[in-house]
Formats: sequence, structure tokens, C-alpha cells
Amino acid sequence: MNLSQNIKRLRKSHGYTQKDLASILKVKPTSISAWESGRNKPLMDKITIMSNLFGVSTSELVGDTFYKNDINDIYNQLNPDRQQNVYNYAENQLKEQNNTIVRMPRTQIKLLGAVSAGTGEELQDDTTEVDYTGTVPEYDYALQVNGDSMEPLFTDQQIIFVKYSEEAFNGQIVIAYVDGKAYVKKYHCNEAKCELVSLNSKYGPIDVSGNENFKIKGVVVL
Repeated sequence: MNLSQNIKRLRKSHGYTQKDLASILKVKPTSISAWESGRNKPLMDKITIMSNLFGVSTSELVGDTFYKNDINDIYNQLNPDRQQNVYNYAENQLKEQNNTIVRMPRTQIKLLGAVSAGTGEELQDDTTEVDYTGTVPEYDYALQVNGDSMEPLFTDQQIIFVKYSEEAFNGQIVIAYVDGKAYVKKYHCNEAKCELVSLNSKYGPIDVSGNENFKIKGVVVL
């Protein structure tokens, strides 16, 4: 439905006369009539007031979207043969949609073991080839995340891609060694202290200030 049809339908469904709506919007009743007939269109401030009044979004009011109930109402008014036609058409549309979904190709990536989002992991010396479906950025090595301390950014068992670096800016997600264990954390450092921060509030930061066994081994790129 377009804007004029939506104004008329929503006004009536909420029990307002054209005069009632005009009073709320501080316009003349003839303006409401002109909007509903399509002869004229309301300004954006009036559209915003009406969307709040009718409990719909502005896009629904202006006709950028449609109500599912509109389809149901029309469908229920059709005779059985025409209802079957509608069903067949909708089924074909769904099949076409599913057939046009872009499926990401499988590719092989070099996986260098796991990295902890919790208590620390030991990285392997050798990489293994694994199948991966998705976007692969330019990277030096890939790791599997173990744990949930970096949720919602990274979930348990997710594969992440890393560019090798021994330095990082504040706020970057890094692969860091602490006392021989590898972590994926958010790097935060200032004059007071340096920390490896978890994104999951259940886990506290790891203080690496002055720790000679702390090293950055990469920055996560995806």
C-alpha cells in the first residue's frame, strides 16, 4: 500500500475521523482528505507524528514496507482456485530465492592450532590444512578460538585470521604470549598499566605490566 492508502486505513482502524486527525496534526480536514486521495502529501514532521500515533514505523506508513496481514486479508478473500494459484506462485518464488543464494566456496587454510579466549593455549610449530567456508583475508596464520571470553566478537571454536606483528595499537585484538601461553585478547596499554582485556564481562583482564614473558605475536584481521 502507498502513503495515501495507509493513512486512510490506519486512521479508520484507530477510530479517527478526518476531523479528529486534522485536530491532532493541527491542519485543516481538507488536508487529510487531500492526503488520503493522493492529491497532496504530508510533510515529514506530520508523517512522524502519525507513525507514533498509529504505532507503526515511518517506512511502513509511507509504504516502503507492507504488512503481512495485508496479504492474509487478500488471500482469505480469494476463492479456493485462486488461493492455490497464490500458493503455487509463492512456492516458486521461494525456490528461486533459495537457488540464488550465494554459497561461499570452500577453501583450504593453514591452521596453527588453537588460541585461548580463557586460560591459555600452546601453539603448534607446524600448520595443518583445513577446509574453510567464508571470506579469507590476507593473513599469515589462522587459529581456532577456544573459550567464550571474547564473545560476542569471537565464539568458541571460531577460526580467526592473524597478521604477524610484535606491536599493536590500543584497542586492537591481538594474539599474545604470556608465560608461554597464547591468548586472543583486546590490547590496552597506558602509562599506568598494560592489560589483555576480555570482551565477555565474566572474565577479568590479564595484567601484563612489566611482564618480561609477555609478547605480542600478531593482530587479528578477521
